[in-house]
Amino acid sequence: MQVIETLAEGLKREIKVVIPAKDMEAQMNERLEDAKGRVRINGFRPGKVPFAHLKKMYGKSIMAELVNEIVRDRPSAILSERGEKSATQPEIAMTEDQAEAEKILAGQADFEFTLSYEVIPAIDLKDNSGIAVTREVVEVDAAEVDEQILKIAESARSYETKKGKAADGDRVTIDYLGKVDGVPFDGGKDEDAELVLGSNRFIPGFEEQLVGLKAGDEKVITVTFPADYPAANLAGKEATFDINVKDVAAPADVEINDELAKKLGLESADKLREIVRGQIESQYGSVTRQKVKRQILDQLDEMYKFDTPERLVEAEFENIWRQINTDLQQSGKTFADEDTTEEAAREEYRKLAERRVRLGLVLSEIGEKAGVQVSDEEMQQSLYQQLRQFPGQEKQILEYFQKTPGAAASLRAPIFEEKVVDHLLGEIKVTDKTVSKDELMADDEAEGSEKETKKAAPKKKAAAKAEAQDGEDAAPKKKAPAKKKAAEGDAE
Repeated sequence: MQVIETLAEGLKREIKVVIPAKDMEAQMNERLEDAKGRVRINGFRPGKVPFAHLKKMYGKSIMAELVNEIVRDRPSAILSERGEKSATQPEIAMTEDQAEAEKILAGQADFEFTLSYEVIPAIDLKDNSGIAVTREVVEVDAAEVDEQILKIAESARSYETKKGKAADGDRVTIDYLGKVDGVPFDGGKDEDAELVLGSNRFIPGFEEQLVGLKAGDEKVITVTFPADYPAANLAGKEATFDINVKDVAAPADVEINDELAKKLGLESADKLREIVRGQIESQYGSVTRQKVKRQILDQLDEMYKFDTPERLVEAEFENIWRQINTDLQQSGKTFADEDTTEEAAREEYRKLAERRVRLGLVLSEIGEKAGVQVSDEEMQQSLYQQLRQFPGQEKQILEYFQKTPGAAASLRAPIFEEKVVDHLLGEIKVTDKTVSKDELMADDEAEGSEKETKKAAPKKKAAAKAEAQDGEDAAPKKKAPAKKKAAEGDAE
């Protein structure tokens, strides 16, 4: 077998592989000899089939098997021998000429194919001890815990039917029918919908017009959908709603006590406080973690500058770009609405894609050299979390991860990355700084990577979502009154 490098330009490689016809034929003959004693052909005793007849009957099919095996197995062996790692699956090209292919299968021509790929660049790891980060820490006080418990209690608050007019804080039970230009629209109808006035769950102006109504009242109200409403057919339009009030109920008083805790399935108010405090600390801890990680990545980005494989960058860019366009479409916006152009946005997000790929390669190299491993148990936990997100579709999700090449890697990658960050935290300088909740939650646009990517379009919601580190929800907070369950979920 001959392996000839025909291209070595930057990270791009092209390899021509030639396997002489005599070698292919020798392998074929070896397999035919092995099969000779096992095949059963009418007119011949077992093991007595003439070799020429056997070759005539099975030669091409065995040669085709050899070709497939070579194309499947040799590329990885060739790269290993060359000491190279391919950034993506190498592209394999063979002859498309039918006559030439027939000669190869007949053992009359050399089998040739080419490998085209990009190599993972060699990364000379640097000393990480110079990296320094500030870990912002929020001290959770009793007042914040009680405030959160009150919010929980309010969601479980009981209501008692009252006589008289509805006021802010009361819960009204209504039937409604929404219309635009006198025509009902999808999602604009519901019966026995419960709405707490002042909760701002419905579009602006809706709840305010229900204040003062009482059970049995009917009223037609007029509202205007926000210009950025996600349903393009309703955004910015005036609509009317036919309202029928069926019940008005006043909220019961809420107190943080053992009775409330038991109502929520806990033994005491102290246990409730303990759990809520833990949840708040966990939420702040997640934000702290993301901001520390961002500082680490920004400094690694400054430390490492090298060419990145174009195919990896293109794949990452396409993922980002698809998300950006989906967000714009859902919000009914254009690039012009976000004070930019498509060309400028493409340029900025390609830079973000390059950064992600470069940092991914750096973290991979750091993790490999440090011996970071992802256990089977961690993979199982990650898969379980995926299954929980799609109740009722567990079988399909399992089949997807079992049958889709690379699917398991999508579970492993984020786990591996977080473990590499943990490893780095043990090598770098970390300074704790106590801050307020507002300071922690503030988006620090002064940081290098954020400062750059914030210039890209869309600057607001889509950009935040594109940068996974932000964790910002791009969905509008207020929705039209739709189905009861949707409204309840929106209030949470």
